[in-house]
Amino acid sequence: MECKDFQFGSGLLDRIGNTPLIRLDTIVDELDGVTLLAKAEWNNPGGSVKDRAAAAMIRAAREQGKLIPGKTILDATSGNTGIALAMLGAAQGFPVQLVMPSNVSPERRRILKAYGAQIEWTDPDLSSDGAILRAREMAANDPGRFCYIDQYSNEANWRAHYNATGPEIWRQTDGRVTHFVAGIGTSGTFTGTTRRLKELNPAIKCISMQPGSPFHGLEGLKYLATTIAPAIYDPRLADRNIEVETEAAYSMARQLARESGLLVGISAAAAVTASLQVAREESSAGRTAVIVTVLPDSADKYLSDRFWEEA
Repeated sequence: MECKDFQFGSGLLDRIGNTPLIRLDTIVDELDGVTLLAKAEWNNPGGSVKDRAAAAMIRAAREQGKLIPGKTILDATSGNTGIALAMLGAAQGFPVQLVMPSNVSPERRRILKAYGAQIEWTDPDLSSDGAILRAREMAANDPGRFCYIDQYSNEANWRAHYNATGPEIWRQTDGRVTHFVAGIGTSGTFTGTTRRLKELNPAIKCISMQPGSPFHGLEGLKYLATTIAPAIYDPRLADRNIEVETEAAYSMARQLARESGLLVGISAAAAVTASLQVAREESSAGRTAVIVTVLPDSADKYLSDRFWEEA
């Protein structure tokens, strides 16, 4: 069988984005006038929303001549961006060096090992900030070896969502979206999607979500008051911010699994928790609303966590 025209590697990139928008009817079934929708980002090939940004950042680095043969992709990560970089690095022939807090889940460790990524572990008490500072140090000490992706400062991060996630939500709701809710980690998803949605309809309310305290279990999310704020984050974009406690997110994760048949990650459950707060407010005020949120990943990287066993 001849396959002269087959382009190796193109299929993986083609699968990133255009994720389905699913209805969370069981969560809002008692609230009149409200529709709650969520982007199922685990449908990306690397299993998370971070595939979008990782692909865009690698593409930009290659186009700018920063990522060339012989260079190693370097970044700090709490997990999902690292997995996406490791997947894409393997597909495109680039070694990947990641810096991560040592308390990441065993599932993430196994996935990264499977992709062949090299890991330097940092103090978990320093959270993602410790990993960021170490990655910066490594990049400065050996610039000839590393292409430092720097997802927290990389403009290609939010542009991935401006160019794709925002337009997808607009198209999938036929322009009826009234509220957008997303968590703040690097802030790429919220920043890029919000900028595009506000251009399409300035009346759309865009709500950011953060953990409720500096010490939290919402992996990948930042409590901005006490951490290094991402350079790409613009606090002027959010119409409001909602804080979600870790236990509330755990409870929502169990509820979604047992009542909706959806196994979602912890930050996804936190996003639904914040969206439900908005839904209740809109319904109690007698307003109709189409609320859209992002489910960054599924529960497959968190199933070793003990909260699943609680009643």
